[in-house]
Amino acid sequence: MKKPLIIFVISALIGLGLGYLVFDVIAPGQSQPEVAVNDKEDSKSSEEATEETDKTVAVSDDNILQAKGCLGCHAVSGLNLEGGATGPDLTQAFNNIEGKHGKPLAEFLKEPTSAVMSSVIGGNPLTDEEISQVVEALKKAAE
Repeated sequence: MKKPLIIFVISALIGLGLGYLVFDVIAPGQSQPEVAVNDKEDSKSSEEATEETDKTVAVSDDNILQAKGCLGCHAVSGLNLEGGATGPDLTQAFNNIEGKHGKPLAEFLKEPTSAVMSSVIGGNPLTDEEISQVVEALKKAAE
């Protein structure tokens, strides 16, 4: 009887510790610099340069992907955002989610069809405004 209880307590402590590390990677109030996606040749037209700077994303608490903890498990290389390696890179999520899960990204974020995302989003559902911000960010990443 004691052995299963001890195993349970140890597992719970490990799980809580890992959860803290994954979802609270950056201490609250700590800001990070802006990251620009501009690694192409310098010989672009001004219109092309403007399109590239439109993909600049501030990596701070006002970034929806950081604020909602997405970067704890996912990276978004299309926006030059480093994140966790647990989940897949979300750069093409805007284009690929419907084919993979049978519904557009906004619908998936409301009612995820994957077991992992169902538990993650189910515990902390996104508002309609947050969903539209995530969709816009991932749409930029896919461009």
